[in-house]
Amino acid sequence: MNHVSTGQEYAMTNPIILPDLLTLTAASIAPAEAVLETATTTLRGMVSTDGRVSADLIEANQSAVHGLSWLATYVESLRQMQNWALRIKDDGKFNETEQLILQIAFGEYLHHIAGGIPMSQNEMFRLADMGLGWDALAPFQCAEVQTLMAKGNTQAARTRLVELMQEHSANITVGATGLEEELEMIREQFRRFAVEKVEPFAHEWHLQDQLIPMEIIEELAEMGVFGLTIPEEYGGFGLSKASMVVVSEELSRGYIGVGSLGTRSEIAAELIEGGGTDEQKAYWLPKIAAAEILPTAVFTEPNTGSDLGSLRTRAVKDANGDYKVTGNKTWITHAARTHVMTLLARTDPNTTDHKGLSMFLAEKIPGTDENPFPTEGMTGGEIEVLGYRGMKEYELGFDNFHVKGENLLGGQEGQGFKQLMKTFEAARIQTAARAIGVAQSALDVAMQYAQDRKQFGKSLINFPRVSGKLAMMAVEIMVARQLTYFSAWEKDHGHRCDLEAGMAKLLGARVAWAAADTGLQIHGGNGFALEYKISRILCDARILNIFEGAAEIQAQVIARRLLG
Repeated sequence: MNHVSTGQEYAMTNPIILPDLLTLTAASIAPAEAVLETATTTLRGMVSTDGRVSADLIEANQSAVHGLSWLATYVESLRQMQNWALRIKDDGKFNETEQLILQIAFGEYLHHIAGGIPMSQNEMFRLADMGLGWDALAPFQCAEVQTLMAKGNTQAARTRLVELMQEHSANITVGATGLEEELEMIREQFRRFAVEKVEPFAHEWHLQDQLIPMEIIEELAEMGVFGLTIPEEYGGFGLSKASMVVVSEELSRGYIGVGSLGTRSEIAAELIEGGGTDEQKAYWLPKIAAAEILPTAVFTEPNTGSDLGSLRTRAVKDANGDYKVTGNKTWITHAARTHVMTLLARTDPNTTDHKGLSMFLAEKIPGTDENPFPTEGMTGGEIEVLGYRGMKEYELGFDNFHVKGENLLGGQEGQGFKQLMKTFEAARIQTAARAIGVAQSALDVAMQYAQDRKQFGKSLINFPRVSGKLAMMAVEIMVARQLTYFSAWEKDHGHRCDLEAGMAKLLGARVAWAAADTGLQIHGGNGFALEYKISRILCDARILNIFEGAAEIQAQVIARRLLG
């Protein structure tokens, strides 16, 4: 079949694709928004007292509150899929593959909104959780929504999508991304790097629980990964957050550990650029951009998790204006061989909340295998983990650990929590990008296995449920991708995007886990064997729903914004 660029021409020759598809999808967004508005108004009434949202009532109605976040995420996803389709149509790239992706996505997500949205493996959100009946779905009784729900996501559509997927190289992303040409060039460059330098070795690094080789870090430094978004005046490339998303996605598609290397530098650079003094920016940012120093983020403590306001690690100022840090930290990624820690500690002992916290640029000596933590006043031990192994996780202990007074970020105490909050948008966008990469890697290996593995005289991919699984993986990856691109676009244009970034991370993490789990199911018993890559991808995917804000915390944050 020749690829053309309009849905109308396809509909004439391909009955699988609905006639006037873009008209149908455009008309279905307003009904979804109306359902969301009803749900939001209803829930606001449930969790408010005297006209104000109550924290106690939010907690008492937590499932419904978090369900609202998922509902809003679905509605935003449909908006962004429609915007994606319009962009690529203007570029002449709205071909059969893209039309099928759009049609299946709308058919599936509208059904979820109407019947139940999976928040996790055993938690479904339904409008009934807010006390709403079928009348809340009255906007869905229009012909456009009913047509998409009845005929959008069919076996025939999924089968045809997988037929088209088989015509493409394994290194190609399924469907046009809608990115500008410059970003596509960046994507291709890092995809080639991942295919040549990462994918052939990643599984062995995982099985041997090895740190990612320094040669990889050095090559990434030469390619500008660690200074990607740092302004040019500080030695970086000054590129967009969208470029960071593309790079993170493709490197994580090779191996999440490699895709995450830039995260430490991104967090440190954001902290320094947003909250540092002029002197701190001039000193630290060029070193981070050149990978002359490798940073690590040291925030979490035992028994605190996401409750950063309860941190107990203390920093006491001495007579020389320097600080002595004492306390414990945990789940610190890449801690051993880094040079500097963005360290959050309590400088005001009279506080018990976030107001007494300060951020430090705490210098340390990179460790070796024999002596991972040689710096005086600092000890550490490795936490053995299922996946996400390439940088390793550590518990750290500080006992009168010395930090120069000049390394207090911003030169003012009590600003640490506020400084950290400014980095969450970019961090969650980047995590969403990593999730897309992991999901894509699951699709890559599952697709190849389904083609190669023969059962009952034919390839697995020829069985409808197997091809259906692969199709839904490709569709949901595109949905998560477009939501993530949108959040990056918002960030690049100076808009507040904590809501969009949170949604991208929330959905991306679920999509990654679903793709990895589905990929393993396609492998059958072989997927449970350590020698197969999908076993690693499953372990790597699982962390995405936990770090940078667990799914439950993410949903809580989104809901608080929605409820105002």
